[in-house]
Amino acid sequence: MTATFETGGIEALAAAARRSDAQHVPIADFRYPDGVHIAVNFTLDFDAMLLRRLWNEPALQRAKGEFGGRVGIWRLLDMFDAHDVKATVFTPGRICELYPRALRRAVAAGHELADHMWEHQVPEDLRLEEDHLGKAIAALSAISKQPVAGTRSSHTPALLRRMGVTYNSFTSARSMPFYQLDENGENELLQLPFHYAVDDAMYFSFGWLGTPNAAQRLYDPEAVLEIWWQAFRQQYRAGGYFNLLLHPFVSGHAARVDMLERLIQRMKTLPGVWFPTCGDLAGYCIEQFPFDQQPRSSK
Repeated sequence: MTATFETGGIEALAAAARRSDAQHVPIADFRYPDGVHIAVNFTLDFDAMLLRRLWNEPALQRAKGEFGGRVGIWRLLDMFDAHDVKATVFTPGRICELYPRALRRAVAAGHELADHMWEHQVPEDLRLEEDHLGKAIAALSAISKQPVAGTRSSHTPALLRRMGVTYNSFTSARSMPFYQLDENGENELLQLPFHYAVDDAMYFSFGWLGTPNAAQRLYDPEAVLEIWWQAFRQQYRAGGYFNLLLHPFVSGHAARVDMLERLIQRMKTLPGVWFPTCGDLAGYCIEQFPFDQQPRSSK
């Protein structure tokens, strides 16, 4: 049977698509610095056991998160340092209380600390949201001794802008850096998009977020290496962008750290591969391609 739609339903859907399109402003004539063909952001969502507690998961799941703080983050940082790769650590403010040594270790090696909410959730109450974001930024800045430039969250854009945040990495809407406006067409933030096809939790998590066991798979790291290498090569050929999302409690296991090391070694065999922090890439985009110089859609 052929599906049909009410006329009003189609028009409403089209209007929503137009509104969404108007909120996404691509960077015209984007280009990397001379000699750079692609930017690769290695990003760590370092939430340890906080998300496990938020979802009221069993003790064994929470223990996985603790592994990330006690072991996984250290292994990943050591590996990145050995290959002169600078990562961005998106972390909740509470982690500053739970694993401050790991975060100081990251900062000492030149990695970036960025916001990932206070307790891995954004409160619906606006006053409480402001309190949470303020506490997270203060905690991260106290460790990094730097302003917090970025977030990976659904925090209100106007609030983020007011607190000095200039970029977000919380969408898969595009494949290249772009500017995103709020629902009123204001408060632009640079977005550094990622895709779940290059998110380790999609390949190495069993019982992820309470999903049934049948919905999960534990992939061989060698298979994931080839998937990610091919994804990188496609973006490299296109002169694109590659944002790899990792969780220390997932990718901090020895075999997976080894796989990531070999992926970096492969990437380095090609000319023009840049490994900046998200903050460095965002700063480059904002300075070289300011929002007010981007053409806006007239649709």
